[in-house]
Amino acid sequence: MEKETMTDREVLLLRRKLDLLLRTGKLLMESAADTNRIERNMKRVAAFMGIPEDKLHLDVRWTMIMVNVSDEKHSFSKFQKCEKHGINMTTITEISHLSWNAIEQDYSLDRYEEELEKIAAKPRNYVPYIVAIGAGFACGGFCKLFGCDWIAFLFASICAFIGFRVRARCIEFGINVYMSIALAAFVSTCLAYASSFSGLSATPYHPLLACALFIVPGVPLINFVDDMIDNHLLVGITRAANTMMMVGAMTFGIAFAMRVLVMNDVAIDHKFSELSMVPHDPYYVYAIAAAIAAMGFSMIFNIQRRLLWVVALGGILAVCTRNFVNFELGYGPVIGSFMGSFVVSLIAVKAVHWFDVPNHVLTIPSVIPMIPGVLMYRSMLGFINLHGVIGEVTNAFANGMNSALIILCISLGVAVPNIFARRYIAKDRQRYLEEELEKRRQRGKFIEW
Repeated sequence: MEKETMTDREVLLLRRKLDLLLRTGKLLMESAADTNRIERNMKRVAAFMGIPEDKLHLDVRWTMIMVNVSDEKHSFSKFQKCEKHGINMTTITEISHLSWNAIEQDYSLDRYEEELEKIAAKPRNYVPYIVAIGAGFACGGFCKLFGCDWIAFLFASICAFIGFRVRARCIEFGINVYMSIALAAFVSTCLAYASSFSGLSATPYHPLLACALFIVPGVPLINFVDDMIDNHLLVGITRAANTMMMVGAMTFGIAFAMRVLVMNDVAIDHKFSELSMVPHDPYYVYAIAAAIAAMGFSMIFNIQRRLLWVVALGGILAVCTRNFVNFELGYGPVIGSFMGSFVVSLIAVKAVHWFDVPNHVLTIPSVIPMIPGVLMYRSMLGFINLHGVIGEVTNAFANGMNSALIILCISLGVAVPNIFARRYIAKDRQRYLEEELEKRRQRGKFIEW
């Protein structure tokens, strides 16, 4: 009878371990970690809990995480739903630290749960209005990268700030996330069009190109490419579908604004779809704009304050490398964007050890300023304003293909060095993990299931 009671206690303990493991995975998924990172962290936490990897089976999906522990006699399964998807780089960093600290410092399950709860309940690093100001300046930085003057930079920042707050308010009221995006894009575009009548800027139409770019789903895009390369096809495809829905909602909002305002290319004296992408400012101006855009997006992604200057340097390096390869060497924007993100990701492989953060925390905000906003808008406007003129579809499709290729190359540039580095680092990490677990056994702190 006593043996049965002991077995019941063991079952309850194992179920608690699985529950904590799933809550860890849920926090990572809802903070926009890539699938490989979620699995690595969950396996490390399982090792801390004494669950052998050969008995552990994980299935990570966009809306559900499943975990099973089984041997020849027993099998236990548990499921965890993931609902509130956002981006929180601080949470991803702190869970990574927690998984190692738990092993190295012999945490009890109670201590681990307490630390996990602290991470889950931790307020964001920036209050909502500061994030909105950051998002506004990020779009202003984009606008400057597209070649506008500083007055237009200010207009784009103000329009994006208001649009960002509109989206936040809509989500607070419980409006569907895609409808919130469409409303934010609509408001931003209307305000940007209104600003073009002020007569204060020499480039009055550039804010129309940048005012809604705070919506561009850079993190899901890069995670999608990461997941596909890592053979997590199901999650990758779901992330891609989510990205397409967000871009579709943004396009709908902008197109609706254009129809309501009776705005078309001809009315904007033929300039909107012919705006030059060739830099005509000195490199230092583009460096400033890239730094502003990278830091603005860092605030949206909830990166630690101490890393803002690092991300700003990453943005400068990415954009200046892109422009140099594109214009000075003449390889074009696709190869230029790939090289920009590749160089940043390569440096980040080493920099993650200096700043003690995951790779994506440094790389993703740094490469976001290279998103080809002008080409995306040209393609979108081309399809919206089809008049049956020969070559219109070809032109719109060519711009769409170019922007898709650039985004793909940015994602690949980030992913490739990270994946190869991970192959090298994984062996060292595994060896270190085994050494730490052996030390725990010797201290008598390790109980295997």
